[in-house]
Amino acid sequence: MSKMIDLTHQKFGRLYVEGKADYTSSNGNARWYCVCDCGNHVVVDGYSLRRGITKSCGCLRREVARKEASCNPAFLASQGNPLKNEAGIAYSSIFKGKRNRTGVIGVSFDTQSQRFVARMMYHGKYVLNHVTSDFNEAVRLRKEAEEKYFKQPVNREQ
Repeated sequence: MSKMIDLTHQKFGRLYVEGKADYTSSNGNARWYCVCDCGNHVVVDGYSLRRGITKSCGCLRREVARKEASCNPAFLASQGNPLKNEAGIAYSSIFKGKRNRTGVIGVSFDTQSQRFVARMMYHGKYVLNHVTSDFNEAVRLRKEAEEKYFKQPVNREQ
């Protein structure tokens, strides 16, 4: 005897249930074919529908996020040039992160290959991505790339 609750022709949030899907969730719950108010078709777990966990195809989340972002001054201020300084250089390229173990920005140690990696990103693209067994060579490569691309002393104060 099945305990399945028929959700056909019911509305949950923005979702209208058209019928039962041919398959169940991995946990055994029935799944339902639904159409959202925006017109998208989705298959949703019945438990999520009944409990109000799933209310739309995802359009509701996007609308709420867009509305909240438009009222957030910090978010609006970061648009156009996020995570970059006034010269357009990414902060991750000029400040040492908390996880940095070598003490040099842009130089890391790859435990898998047991080698040092020198990296630098400039205008969203890697201009340096070199692997070497020598730490000092990796540091030298990084410094040369900074001089070439940044063309000015990098202010590393935090």
